[in-house]
Parts: sequence; C-alpha cells; structure tokens
Amino acid sequence: GLSAFRTFLKTEFSEENLEFWVACEEYKKTPSVNKLPAKAQCIFQEFLQTGAPREVNIDHQTREHTRLQISAACRNCFDAAQEQTRILMEKDSYPRFLKSPI
Repeated sequence: GLSAFRTFLKTEFSEENLEFWVACEEYKKTPSVNKLPAKAQCIFQEFLQTGAPREVNIDHQTREHTRLQISAACRNCFDAAQEQTRILMEKDSYPRFLKSPI
C-alpha cells in the first residue's frame, strides 16, 4: 500500500511528492480553523517555497498562485499544487512502482 509506495519513492529520491500530498490531505482535515494559517505556512516553507528543504516540482504559476492563496488559509489553498503533484506521481512514479520488485 502506501508504505510500499513511499519506500519506492525514497529509492528514487522523490518521496517529497507523496509527503506533500499527505500533508495537504492532513491540512484539509484540520479541525481547528485557527490552526490553518500556521499549518499553511509550514507546508509552503517545507515543500513549495523556492529552495525548500523538500521542494516539489510544480510550475512557477501554480507556486505563485498557492503563495497568494495561503494568506487566506482556506482548506483548498493547496489544491492546484496538490493536483500537479498527484498527476506527476500518477503518470511517472506510480507506473514505475508497479513494475518494481518492491
């Protein structure tokens, strides 16, 4: 399942895509609206900011759009970036995972 896919992504040095996707899903489920702004900043700084420790590969327009959206800290502010990351995993990483021995 998910842990096997995560293990595979680590071998490809691309686990940040899955980690970002999971962080976005957890963000959407945050029960306290008051915690959303701080969580949004953390996710942006960890995965989306240029030079971020675990920077995901998304286009500049989406990165900029997301940066502007997080100031509102709405639950769907990462949707566009998350969708780009999902598509990348679906079309690139996941087919290779299915063919791997993991």
